[in-house]
Amino acid sequence: MSAPPSATVTVPLHRLAHGRTGDKGNRSNISVIAWHPALWPLLVEQVTEAAVTRRFAHRRPSAVTRHLLPKLHAMNFVIDDVLDGGVNDSLNLDSHGKALSYLLLDLPVEVPAELAAHLVGPG
Repeated sequence: MSAPPSATVTVPLHRLAHGRTGDKGNRSNISVIAWHPALWPLLVEQVTEAAVTRRFAHRRPSAVTRHLLPKLHAMNFVIDDVLDGGVNDSLNLDSHGKALSYLLLDLPVEVPAELAAHLVGPG
């Protein structure tokens, strides 16, 4: 007989990690840094290039590349062609890097109940 699946809770990514952003031209860099090392494997498993591409589908990125930084419990996403031509070319301030990081940090993540104590914010 197999063990029952553990209970999970779905929370926004910002409960597991914080972000840092930058932009250059028409490229956005968004770093995601785990609040606690125990949450790192969940980030690697669920915050993938495919998940980020889906999250930004309305911005039509031409490429999404994830760089893992395991010793920092962090990852960096390079997202191409999502800034309406770049900060200097765009009239849309919402398309700049910092605004886009909030879109990513709202990504739903499934967290096993036993890791819920490591989440930040109201639960």
